[in-house]
Amino acid sequence: MVLTPSSVAVVTFYAGILGLICLVLAVLVVRQRGKTKTGLGTGGHLALEQSIRVHANFVEYVPLILILMLLLELSGLAPVWLHVMGIALVVGRVLHAWGLSGNPNESLGRAAGITLTWLTLLVALVLCIIRGAMMLAATAQATIG
Repeated sequence: MVLTPSSVAVVTFYAGILGLICLVLAVLVVRQRGKTKTGLGTGGHLALEQSIRVHANFVEYVPLILILMLLLELSGLAPVWLHVMGIALVVGRVLHAWGLSGNPNESLGRAAGITLTWLTLLVALVLCIIRGAMMLAATAQATIG
């Protein structure tokens, strides 16, 4: 398989959008640190703790899902499915950030956001397992045959 820039165009697009969201979330943490004059930790400031958790939660999920999506794109998954996962991930992360920023406890945005994120992760990992197993089986068959 020859890789070209267009081989990973879909994931590259969503990685850029999600990178921008991550940068915005990081700026919000820095802004809260400036407001509270807190260099390390949270200093007991709820707004700073919320900003830190919104950013951290984003960083905990997005890289793995993007890697799974990249592997799926390289394995030849139809772009429409990558777009469905990419859109769900972007919407999920925005909803989660909005929901957690407004209410540190339960909120519709937070619940909807993590649900979309988990569904995207589940779909991506199941597809990776299935496609990986199929490729391994084809490789083994070619080696035997």
